[in-house]
Amino acid sequence: MGRYTRRDFIRQGCCAAAALGVATSFRSFGLINALAQGTSPFQSLVCIFLFGGNDANNMLVPNDTTGYTNYNTIRNGGGLALTQASLLPITAKTAQNGSTLFGLHPNLGEMQALFNSGNMALMANVGPLVQPLTRAQYINKSLTIPSNLFSHSDQQAQWQTSELDGFPTTGWAGRVADVVQPLINGNTPFPPITSVAGSAIFCTGQQTQPYAIIPGTTPGLMGFDSSAPSTARLAQLQQLLTLDTGASMIQAASSITQNSLADSAVLSSALAAGGTLATPFPTTNIGGQLLQVAKILQVRSALGLKRQIFFCSLGGFDTHSDQIATQQNLYSQLSPAVNAFYQATKELGIDQQVTTFTMSDFSRTFQPATDGGTDHAWGGIQMIVGGAVKGGDIYGTLPVFTLGGPNDVGSNGRWIPTTALDQYGATLASWFGVPTANLAGVFPNLGNFTTKNLGFV
Repeated sequence: MGRYTRRDFIRQGCCAAAALGVATSFRSFGLINALAQGTSPFQSLVCIFLFGGNDANNMLVPNDTTGYTNYNTIRNGGGLALTQASLLPITAKTAQNGSTLFGLHPNLGEMQALFNSGNMALMANVGPLVQPLTRAQYINKSLTIPSNLFSHSDQQAQWQTSELDGFPTTGWAGRVADVVQPLINGNTPFPPITSVAGSAIFCTGQQTQPYAIIPGTTPGLMGFDSSAPSTARLAQLQQLLTLDTGASMIQAASSITQNSLADSAVLSSALAAGGTLATPFPTTNIGGQLLQVAKILQVRSALGLKRQIFFCSLGGFDTHSDQIATQQNLYSQLSPAVNAFYQATKELGIDQQVTTFTMSDFSRTFQPATDGGTDHAWGGIQMIVGGAVKGGDIYGTLPVFTLGGPNDVGSNGRWIPTTALDQYGATLASWFGVPTANLAGVFPNLGNFTTKNLGFV
């Protein structure tokens, strides 16, 4: 994905350690706000990254007569149009393209219920943007656009970092954690970010590194127990990690491993004392990830954190072919898992304090490609779920669904975003507790947009 740096080496070494049930962490530095620990309530952000590029055009469909007819005319030529009878109807509070009538994909039944109950909102046509951009400006190349548009690796990195050019080394969640760790979490040693989906630059800050855990496993090194020989071997390992090798990269790796062992012990002890959740979770990969997050949230007091971020993922959305069947399968995993997680936060009494949101590489072309699929595009729709979410509405502005129309970069339905990733992320970060003065340091393009907070949470 570009230049291979010392930070990349360390981060990937941590990922290998995580595969053994070990976590990565650096301690945060900075002054502690003495009042924050006593006054700030717990809050958590949970990201679900839909890898591959989720086709939002079939996730949310116009359900009024004019809108659906246009959708069906363009998409049915490639066999991608969902029947109007199969759509799960929702009514937005705010009109989009002159209508409040929309339909969700038929395999998003739980999301329909969350939308109708006011616990889910939809963010319309959001994507990486340097500044507001029109079709004419894009075609004439009169303004800067994100580098390498429509590329999986580049767009994944841009969504996770909000840095739209070059070789970013930190993610926006990592930078958020850099701000809140000394300000709100104080000197709590446990990392403020946990990944249940492997290594992701989204989680990496200047001072903050994530704790990584494989869902369903016991944190810590494999092959150790409480017996005398095992305890002796662990002590020898810990002593080896303190040796001065004279090699900076080895010293850094040893420091990470030391911190990982300490953090694993803290989490393992906390989870062992936690009770059993009554909320059932689906036995899918994303269900297992969100169950692990719920279990960690259950023992949040033992970890001493006032703010905590989680990273989850679901892959397989690169639907160049067989999109109808693929999306049916993926949404039938995603929707029940997200609902189970929301119900678990209600069980734990923290549904107002946990906000779950999606990100994805990009949406896909409105015009079908060959083989029943779609090509890479740009702006898409994201879901935000939680008790604090001002749900039951679509925020931002949907594109005009016309090939070659005012929101299309060309003639295939690649929508120019009408809302920037920086605005989307800054809204979540503001709710999480990042002061307004610090937002520009987290989201470098935010100053180019008039609206800094989109108001969905």
